[in-house]
Amino acid sequence: MQHITSRQNARVKEAAKLRLARQRQQQGRFVIDGARELLRAISSGIEIVEAFICEARCRDAETQQAAEAVSNSPAVVATVTEEVFEKLCFGERTGGVLAIARTPVRTLAQLKLPAQPLVAIIEGVEKPGNVGAILRSADGAGVDAVVIADPRTDLFNPNAIRASLGTIFAHNVCTATSAETQAWLRSQSIPAFAARPDATQLYTEVDYRGGAAIVLGSEAEGLTDAWSGDAVTAIGLPMRGIADSLNVSATAVVLFYEAQRQRTVTP
Repeated sequence: MQHITSRQNARVKEAAKLRLARQRQQQGRFVIDGARELLRAISSGIEIVEAFICEARCRDAETQQAAEAVSNSPAVVATVTEEVFEKLCFGERTGGVLAIARTPVRTLAQLKLPAQPLVAIIEGVEKPGNVGAILRSADGAGVDAVVIADPRTDLFNPNAIRASLGTIFAHNVCTATSAETQAWLRSQSIPAFAARPDATQLYTEVDYRGGAAIVLGSEAEGLTDAWSGDAVTAIGLPMRGIADSLNVSATAVVLFYEAQRQRTVTP
């Protein structure tokens, strides 16, 4: 196992480039920074191609488990000094394992749905932290699939991975255009319920017990007109104060759990 002490090492410099979205796209690789996220990536079958371990920072059991997992994988692994590791880390991290993974292809055609699925559609959400938070909530609420429609951030942005706590690696998450997503919903006979601030129908007044797609849009611009036709039911949350809407990730939590409440309550 190679031990790297220089921040100018070629492997380190190439890995550090992956902070940038264009480099992630060009290289077809992305960074997994964090033990829990890395373990969930491995368990989901994400291909780890390279890893860097800072032994001085591998203090807790989870980080040691992640270091052991990548050491026993086919990935090329190197130990590094703390100074080198700080160059590789994305933001503030206390753990000592960072991995480079090959970007998987996740499409609508690969989604496997149960009967009467609950699906989340996230259109044009620009903040990776919000994308990750929604994915984490979808995982917690038992949403069957999440489609990132017309994404404005790459799916495996480090902030999205971190905010999702690694749930982003699940096989039920994919990206597509809004047009592709709508065509797919029609082919699956899944009705769409779009969260809109101008909706006249409350989110509690619709029935999610059959198949249902909950559609959420950008905080800055909301949903595009593609989600305002007769085939889409607009729903809203009551706003009792001076704000006219909630953070999109907060809205997602409310809608996901209301849908699951309806689907689990015995008539």
